[in-house]
Amino acid sequence: MKRWRIDPVVMLVAPATAFLVLVFAYPFLYGLLLSFRPLEGGWNANYVRFFSSDRLFPTIGTTLELALPATVINLLLALPLAYRMRVTSRYQKWVASLLVIPISLGTVMIADGMLTYLGPKGWLSQVLQALHLYDGPIHLTHNYAGVLLSLIISGFPFVFLLVLSYVTGIDPVLPKAAATLGANPWQQFRHVYLPLLSPGLAMAFCLAFVQAFSVFPSAVLLGAPAGPTRVISIAAYEAAFEQYDDSMAACAAMVMGLVQLAVVSAALFARRLFYRGPVVGGKG
Repeated sequence: MKRWRIDPVVMLVAPATAFLVLVFAYPFLYGLLLSFRPLEGGWNANYVRFFSSDRLFPTIGTTLELALPATVINLLLALPLAYRMRVTSRYQKWVASLLVIPISLGTVMIADGMLTYLGPKGWLSQVLQALHLYDGPIHLTHNYAGVLLSLIISGFPFVFLLVLSYVTGIDPVLPKAAATLGANPWQQFRHVYLPLLSPGLAMAFCLAFVQAFSVFPSAVLLGAPAGPTRVISIAAYEAAFEQYDDSMAACAAMVMGLVQLAVVSAALFARRLFYRGPVVGGKG
């Protein structure tokens, strides 16, 4: 009697595929179909309403105005710091451990701390007024600046640790070889490190942007949800839990995903234009 042998790879791939379909594909398809079943009107009534409404369509631009600057600022801050700490040392471990704290706190705790320190009645405002360095309360919360600062504080540790992992993965023999050919430190970074880092930087940008684009707690606690920081996630929340229109909320979520997909695709396409080559540059 012939015995059937099951490939161990198949045993691992099949459950993983089922998990991805259950967790990602099914919710996406359900939300997509739900968005085409509006409470009133034809099959595309939700999308017509979203893109023609002065209260819904501008949320796309508002969210991009927060997510894109926060992502770019975090990358510009993380890259030189990670490059400086590319050599393994005890300081690298301490800094990495300290940066885990903001990640573990979450956006809600960060927002609450910002209200305590940076609010109109916070410690910073009181200290500056007591020292007669500033007249009146400082308004760093309940506006655009507060939400942007929150996104930077909460997103920087994630971006830095991700960029640091890419920088430390580059074989140090490559810049040493460039140095023997007369390349100075800037030329080593420009012609060796930066091309090899471009895939990692693009991936870090995509992940950080998706995280920042879905901003909700910061926009509510530190922004003006009915005004300049009315982001698309707030519009989806209001449709679902205030207007009880699940179909419209699904439409807002689909538009949100479409915008994220467009920006991520543009970032990956720009990475291909920046550098294409067979060199990976990993250690070993």
